[in-house]
Amino acid sequence: MKLCILFMCLTLFAIINGMPPLSRDYNTHCRCLQVESRIIPPDSLRSIKLIPEGPYCANAEVIAGLASGEKVCLNPRSTWVKKLVHFILQKQLHQQGRAGAKNQA
Repeated sequence: MKLCILFMCLTLFAIINGMPPLSRDYNTHCRCLQVESRIIPPDSLRSIKLIPEGPYCANAEVIAGLASGEKVCLNPRSTWVKKLVHFILQKQLHQQGRAGAKNQA
């Protein structure tokens, strides 16, 4: 009986340690079920959220916050979305480079 309880405890311990950490941002599925390919005017965009592919979703996701408050999933394979993502990443790298230069001075 003691051996059975010990085996069950060790199994439970192995299962718990093998589970991914749970956090507020952890999601077990893709956020975007449908994506938009149509071009959205820049003055309608308020925010862009880039979510890389990972264990929760095999696809990279681009979620746009619109001026109307609506959130729209953009097709990351669309040419205009690729250019937008590239622009955002370049801007972030440029800002990080300036911040690093200020810290060194």
